[in-house]
This record gives sequence, C-alpha cells and structure tokens, in this order.
Amino acid sequence: SIDIFISTNWSKSGIEGMLIANRKVENQVKTYITYNKGRDWRLLQAPATDLAGNPIHCLLPFCSLHLQLQMSENPYLSGSISTKSSAPGVIVATGNIGSELSYNNVAMFISSDAGNNWRQIFEEEHNVWFLDKGGALVAVKQPTVPTRHLWISFDEGRQWTRHSFSAMPLFVDGVLVEAGAENQIMTFFGHFSHRSEWQLIKIDYKSIFTRRCTEGDYQTWHLHNQGEPCIMGQKQIYMKRRPGNYCMVGWDNSRILSAEPCICRTHDFECDYGFERRGDGNCLPAFWFNPSMLSRSCSQGQNYLNSTGYRKVVANNCTKGVKELYTARKQQCPYRPPRGLVLSTRDNKFTANMGSNVTFLVRLEEGDSMRTNIQLDFGDGTAVSYSNLSWTQEGIRHVYRSAGIFRVTAQAENNLGFDTSSLYLHVTCPVEHIHLLAPYVVIKNKEVNLTAMVWPSHFRTLTYFWWLGNNTEPIITLDSSVSHTFSTEGMITVTVQVSSGDSILQDTRSIAIQEFFKSLLLSFSPNLDEANPDIPEWRQDVGRVIKKVADIPEEQLLVAVFPGIPTAAELFLLPPPRNQSDGRKQTEEDLDQSQCALTLVFVFVTAPLVDSIPRHSSSAMLMLLSVVFLGLAVFLIYKFKRKIPWINIYAEVNHEKEQEMISTVGQNDATPKITLSSFSAQKELMEKELEAHAKCE
Repeated sequence: SIDIFISTNWSKSGIEGMLIANRKVENQVKTYITYNKGRDWRLLQAPATDLAGNPIHCLLPFCSLHLQLQMSENPYLSGSISTKSSAPGVIVATGNIGSELSYNNVAMFISSDAGNNWRQIFEEEHNVWFLDKGGALVAVKQPTVPTRHLWISFDEGRQWTRHSFSAMPLFVDGVLVEAGAENQIMTFFGHFSHRSEWQLIKIDYKSIFTRRCTEGDYQTWHLHNQGEPCIMGQKQIYMKRRPGNYCMVGWDNSRILSAEPCICRTHDFECDYGFERRGDGNCLPAFWFNPSMLSRSCSQGQNYLNSTGYRKVVANNCTKGVKELYTARKQQCPYRPPRGLVLSTRDNKFTANMGSNVTFLVRLEEGDSMRTNIQLDFGDGTAVSYSNLSWTQEGIRHVYRSAGIFRVTAQAENNLGFDTSSLYLHVTCPVEHIHLLAPYVVIKNKEVNLTAMVWPSHFRTLTYFWWLGNNTEPIITLDSSVSHTFSTEGMITVTVQVSSGDSILQDTRSIAIQEFFKSLLLSFSPNLDEANPDIPEWRQDVGRVIKKVADIPEEQLLVAVFPGIPTAAELFLLPPPRNQSDGRKQTEEDLDQSQCALTLVFVFVTAPLVDSIPRHSSSAMLMLLSVVFLGLAVFLIYKFKRKIPWINIYAEVNHEKEQEMISTVGQNDATPKITLSSFSAQKELMEKELEAHAKCE
C-alpha cells in the first residue's frame, strides 16, 4: 500500500522527535505517533474506559484512537488539538475511536504522558486553554452553542469543576489568556445573540488558588515510549506539579532535571539518502541510486565519506553502541576511468535560435573529476578543451552563426580511459517568406514536382506540410520538394505550410489537371517594362486581350508569368470542360482551330514595340498601323478560309511551319521542350511572319 500524509504533522512542543500525523493506508485515514522523528510509527492506543467508566473493547491494529489535527485559524480558539511547552506530556485533542478517522461521534481526549495513554474528558467538542503555566485547564463549549459555564481542572483532566462566568448564555467567539507570572486574568468575548453587539467579560481566576506551590507540590516525570526510557538517544526527566494540588505555579516548571545519553541502538538510525528499508528491516540502495556517485567529485589523494546505508536520526544524542557500525566511513578517493558522462543544455531543450547563447552542461558520474580532461565539439567546426571538470560547473556557452542540425560531442579522458556523450541541437532562424513553385498545367497520371522556396534558406531544419487538393491529411516532409501524381481532371489547389519553431507560413497555387493541352511561349520587348516600371500585371492584361481577340473561352486559356523573366510568358490552351462539350470525347485535333487563332494573334502580340521617345513617333506609328492592318487581313482570311478551297490546301502544307511556333503537349508526347532561348529575336520573328503571309496572299 502507498502511505500518503494528508494532514499537517503535529509536533509536541518541548519534546524533540515526537510527531503525530494522519496518513492514508488502504483508503483509510488513521492517526500514528512517532518518538524518533518518523523512523518508526505506531497507532494510538484507545482509552480503556469511556467517560462513564464503561469498558471500551478496542484491539490494535483493528481499532485505535484517531485525532483531528486541524489547527485553529482563530488565534483565540484552541483548535482540535492543543498543547503547551510549559506542560510537558499533556495533549488535548478532538477525535474518535474506531477503525479509521471519522467526524461523527467525536469526543474530547487527553494524554498526560506524551501520547502513551489516553482518557476521555468530554462527550462533545470543547475549546481547551492552559492556565497558570499549564498548571490548570479551562474548557468551554464550541461557539455554536451558547453557554454560561466554564470547566476547570487541576489534575490534568481527571476531574472538572463548573463555574459560571455570565448571567446570560454567551456565544463564546474566543478567549484571551494574558501572559505573566503575576497575571491571572482571562477575557471572554462573544455575543448573546446573532443580532447583539460584542460582549467582553474579564475573569480574575486568582481566587480559585488557595496558595502558591512549594517544592513539595512537584514530582518528577520520566518521558518514555511505551516503557522505553530512551527517547532520541537520551533519558529525560521533567518536573511537574502533582495532580490535585490547588496551588498556583507562577513559573515555568517544564525544565528538564536531567538528560542522560543512551547507548546507540538500531532504532536510533534511519536509512541514508538513496537507501530504502526493505522487508527485513535493512537499508539497501534504491533502484534509482548508485552509491558510487558519492565519489564522482572526489580527486585522487583526497578522502570521502562512504555511506553504510544508515545515518543517525537528526538531533539524536545516543553514544557508542552501534554508532561505529552504522556511521559513514572515511575512504580514499579511487582513481578510476571516467564513466557516465552526460551532456545536456541548461534548459534541457534541443532547439536554439541562431545567434543566441546556448549553455551546455557536462556531468560525470564516475571518475576523478579533477584529473579528467574535458573536450567539447560544438559541431560547427569549433571546439573547446578543459583540464578538469571543475571549469565547466557554470556551463559552457556557445553561439551558432548558421542554422542547421549540429552534433555536439563531449569527451572525458584520463590515463585510465575515456567516455563520450553527444546530442543533436537544432539551430533555426525565423522564416520570413515562402514561395511555392508549381506548374500551371500538368498531365493527369503523370508525376509532377512541387518545390517550396523559403527565405532565409534552411537545411533540413524545417517541417513542410503539403495539402494537395481535397486531401484531409497533409503529406509531411523535411525536404522542400515533393513529387505527386494527380489522377483527376480539373482545377485543384495546392498549399504548402512551413513550420519553424512556433511560427507557420504558407503559400497556395492553383493547378489545372488535363489529359492533354497545348502551350505557346511568348517573348516581349524590354520596352514594355521600361514604359511600365514596377507594374508586372501588364502580362496578364496581354493574356486578356489575346482571349478576347482569339474568341477563346476564359476557362480554356491560362497565362503563366515567369518570375524573374519580365520579357516572357506562356499561354496554355486547355480542352473545354466536359459539361460544356457536345458529348464527344475531346482530342488534340479539337484544339487546332483555337491554335491557329492563337498563331494569328501571336503575330499581333509579338510585333516589336518601339520606343516612346518623341523623335521616333512618326516611324513607330507607321509601323504599328501596318502591323494592325496586316493582322486584320490575315484574321479575315482565317474566318472565311472554309469557303476558299485553296486555303485549306495551304493550311495542310503550312502545318509544319505552324508547329515551329506552337508546342503541342500530350500524355504520350515526345516533342522536345521549347525553351526561351530557342525563340528568334523580335525583328527576325516579325520578318518571317510577314514573308509567310505574303506567300499566302
């Protein structure tokens, strides 16, 4: 069973080592007493008879006396237990007799021999105060009941005499007993009813004493524990007034007449730190304690105290006997190789911010700490060395200038051997920005790579959470990229979250999933950026113009802008959604008519845009108008090409030339990818287009 102390320990004032406590054993709260500061505990023996003299049948350990150990919050009430240093051995308490502590059927009990024997003095709860330096006791009922009487005892509660102190019943809220050898006054304060004012009643109890006590009125009292005279290693004899003498004490009679030391025995010793008492009564090392740890800070040539597993109870005054057997022995420090090297951080954390101080602690369980060299490698290319462990007691500080995961290693070494210990420290810095790199259009059932770019850059110190489409659970990686295959057509949303310390950043992109699509790379004149400084949205405007002129639905055309390449963009031509088609399966040939329209519009979009300087305005306008008219003419021919037979023939012949400008991408397409560097300059591109359409005319 597990013993749990649930009440504040109570110590008998003036008797060293005596304690009374309530503890819980097998779901029952019981009262125990000790005379050697908790080494040994036993139950309280119940009184032999009740207040009326009838015998009480209560056998240990099934039945015992249990006390309420609550101290009073009101300094003018005695509480459930009280004692006084000037009245050695006298204890007055509220309690009950039975198998466990109960707050029903309680009574008042008193002990005159420091808890060895108990007597019942009242059947109801009372407040009890000590008068005349403990020479007399005065008792009053609890303040919940009004009373006119008080009870006084001169024989340690064996007999009580009743006295009236008020003409009307009074709710006693407290009693003040004034100190002083020549002052025998106590003050009652309370109220006659709940609506009345406070009442103060002073009582001079000097008249109840017939004379002053003389030397013949006192007797000696031997402190004992169930007949054992040695308490805390000595025999103590006190002076007490003889019970029943109506004389005034007037001075403190609690002095000890003699205190003779006793021979040390087993019960004068308790288990030392790290040892616990087993079933046979011996003290053996606990499972968590290593006795050799006592010598870890010991250096060769010095001495240390090697524990026997026992230590004398604090304040115990015994001598000789088994003292030498149980006392720790002085031994020379052994010279051993280092063992049990432990490396940790001061805050026991394995994360740190870049640029902050990290304090490492090095501890050695076994070995000569004064003659053992300590080396610490921080894992970032720097290391320190100390001649002995004493230099590292305050910790070893280090600042990391870069982020990453560092393996910190400590090594302890002497002439007899070495020992090592290591830990992995994650050094991070806050992430300020994240950008998700993902294609605008991907082929269904084809693997695609997604990459997250973070700033400042980190190396495997971040955690990435990838939310793909409608997935309810993310893909968690330590790498900044992930590969995935999408099996469903449509527009999906990809979100990546990066976790760094206690902060999380995220970026989101939309991706079109198709069985096939066509793309067209566009190249723009640098003049557009010069004329539109810090306005990257003009590329999107170009895309909207192309959609409108080519008469292509907005959901079929995507405009991709390349970050960092202001003079380029890419157009993606997608099949129409299935719910908008005519019911037949869409193929690559269905995109040819829209592709031809894009080719014609491409002539207009990629025409060289001239500088906006005034001296070139006339030539620029002339060239721009020429291109516009040429584009309109070609567009009209395209609109009516089905009515002119030779136009269809030209379209078939010229199909290969169109493929040079339009990249077709499909699920089984093996056409090489077209890069921006493979495109002609603006001027050359315009000349080729004009030449081609001149032949068409």
